[in-house]
Parts: sequence; structure tokens; C-alpha cells
Amino acid sequence: MQLVVARIGRAHGIKGEVTVEVRTDEPELRLAPGAVLATEPSSVGPLAIATGRVHSGRLLLRFEGVADRTAAEALRNTLLIAEVDPEEVPEDPEEFYDHQLIDLDVVTRDGTEIGRISEISHLPYQDLLVVQRPDGSEVLIPFVSEIVPEIDLEEQRAVVDPPPGLLDDSQAEIASSREDS
Repeated sequence: MQLVVARIGRAHGIKGEVTVEVRTDEPELRLAPGAVLATEPSSVGPLAIATGRVHSGRLLLRFEGVADRTAAEALRNTLLIAEVDPEEVPEDPEEFYDHQLIDLDVVTRDGTEIGRISEISHLPYQDLLVVQRPDGSEVLIPFVSEIVPEIDLEEQRAVVDPPPGLLDDSQAEIASSREDS
């Protein structure tokens, strides 16, 4: 199974290094020197990582055969894809691969059916579960432990405890209101 582990950003310096937007919780494993990664678009790869380092909080990678800034800039926005055994699970029991979450049934604590996870949206500050409802609409649920307290892979379900208004706008609570002066 293929897993997107990073997206290549802009070139850094003149020796072929690129910034990388990491999309894995295990960059030391997936983005280590010597790793060979498939790419999207596939015409760019595969790419073998020659070196990696952290500079000002950002991961910088250099690939074999990419020796200058022009070649590095040509890789911008390329997705890096690792081949992962489908049976492999993250070391941390509170972490999940996207493929483990896709198609899980989503229910509230009291058992009310919400829908089924259709995709995971990875945003800079948190991930969102994209849930397809039985009526065809979608709802976005922040993938944080306060709202998604339980993932049960054996039962193929995600239990949610949504705040008022997350699933139904009519139940939203107004935190404050402005008074006209």
C-alpha cells in the first residue's frame, strides 16, 4: 500500500536541497537518507534521498541526481510516496494511518449513526475526518481526542462526542452577542 509521506516545497540554497512539508508521524523512518520514494507525478521519480537535515525548524532533503537549485525547483509540489505493508501499524497506539480510518462507521456515544469516514484532510494545525452522511451530505469533524474519544478498529467504528452545532447548525450555542449601542 502506498502512503503519502511528504510534499516537496521550494528549493533551498544552490546545492539541490528542497524544503519538505512532512505528512508522516515517522519522518525519521520514512524520510531517512537511502530511502527510495515513489512520486506523484510518477514521471519525476522514483527519488532516492541522499541527505536530510533540519534547518530553522524545517526538514531539508537532497536527492541523488539533483545537484543544483534549478533541478531542485523543478521538484516543487511533488508528493513523496512510501510503500507500506498494509498490516503495519504506527508504534503509538493513539496514531493511525489514513487507510485504517477510511470507511470506519462514525457514531455518537449514544450509538446514533453519523455516517462513514470518506477521507482524512491534513491541515497545518489539525486533521479533519471527512464524514459522508447517509443523505449524501458531508460533515467535517476535527480529529482531536476531545471530539473523537475512541477509534475501534476491531468494530470498524469511530465514536464521536461532538460539541453543540458541529453536526447540526440548529443546535449551535452562541458564545456571545453584540449589543447595539
